[in-house]
Amino acid sequence: MGMLVDLAYLAGVTAASPVLVPRMLLRGRHRTDWSARLGHVRLRPAEGRPRILLHAVSVGEVNAIGELVDQLLSSPESPEVVLATTTDTGFRRACESHDHHCQIVRYPLDLTRSVNRFLDVVRPDLAVMVELELWPNFSRACERRGIPLAVVNGRLSARSHRGYSRFKPLVRPMFRRLDCAAVQTQSYADRFASLGTPSGSIVLTGTMKWDTARIEDDVPGSSELAEELGIDPSRPLVVAGSTAPDEHQLLVDAVPSGVQLLCAPRRPEWFDDAAAVMTGCARRSRGECGSETGRFLLDTIGELRRAYALADVVVVGRSFGDLHGSDMMEPAALGKPVVVGPATEDFKETVEHLVDGDGIVVTDRERLAEDIGRLLDDPDRCSRLAAAARSVIRRQQGATERTATLLLSMLDQPQATGERGDSNA
Repeated sequence: MGMLVDLAYLAGVTAASPVLVPRMLLRGRHRTDWSARLGHVRLRPAEGRPRILLHAVSVGEVNAIGELVDQLLSSPESPEVVLATTTDTGFRRACESHDHHCQIVRYPLDLTRSVNRFLDVVRPDLAVMVELELWPNFSRACERRGIPLAVVNGRLSARSHRGYSRFKPLVRPMFRRLDCAAVQTQSYADRFASLGTPSGSIVLTGTMKWDTARIEDDVPGSSELAEELGIDPSRPLVVAGSTAPDEHQLLVDAVPSGVQLLCAPRRPEWFDDAAAVMTGCARRSRGECGSETGRFLLDTIGELRRAYALADVVVVGRSFGDLHGSDMMEPAALGKPVVVGPATEDFKETVEHLVDGDGIVVTDRERLAEDIGRLLDDPDRCSRLAAAARSVIRRQQGATERTATLLLSMLDQPQATGERGDSNA
């Protein structure tokens, strides 16, 4: 079966190569650690403790598990945690956040030989996928080796569910192999079950991102960031985080005259396009200080939290087009009035909680300028929004502790493959 999956991957890549290869070259994604992606990873020898493999695809997932890693390492069981990531930005973020207490590796391509090489070296006692990231060959290899497999902070949007449902004969076996699916909401639980996850393996834990939303009034390094960019502290500042290419002109047009704008595009390949739109902007990557147009481009990785701390109003990007939103918890926890667009499918439940608690402004392209202006003119409303958002965050926290307890309990449990039925299909 593994060979058939490999052939299917090869056929798909071959068919997509006329589009895929130029895109990879344009975005620089061909410059990655291909040896590691083929399973050639190195680790220090096992320390005689249980070993948990945590796979976080990119920056968002790495950030989401920060508290979970700390709780696992500080538990009486004291497991060893190996953190695997897929993207280059995720790998850099993992090294910045966890290199002092975790071994960090690249997650392999889902080819039979790559997966087997990887598992031969890592030899986990428990494999944990963050949010979803299930693959046929990897899940099959874990089952053959008797490695319990879990998903934590599980989410399965309606869009992803529709995609998986088109290939049920292929995906049902890998969902059926899950020993545990710790999911964020009941709607996600229902979708996991419909794709084959045993009902007894599904646990509703809530989302760990509420726990990573640190409620603070100050962020170390924020004043230095403002000084180095040349942001004028006497003038209002709108910070737009995780923006997409089709949003930069929208933001330039929406910010009132005399108000400063800082944009932080979501992906490095979008930096230059954003600079072209934001005429006269000071680019962080070039060490530029001061902008006659009052525009600033945060074209670096890992500094967005510092930028949010400087804002009078925050606009969270990828929410005014077709990219389904970005995480709005971090600026809300920092006590900032937060504005999002209508396209927030990937954060649907988060937005619903914040809307119900009067802790966020949901707008659209036509009303964005008006809503930003109203917030800048009404400090009292900004304060009420910020306080309400923080109250919502506090009420929703606790998923990380529940998830850590669940994973630690799995280290002592045998894998119940018989209860999941035949998953060799």
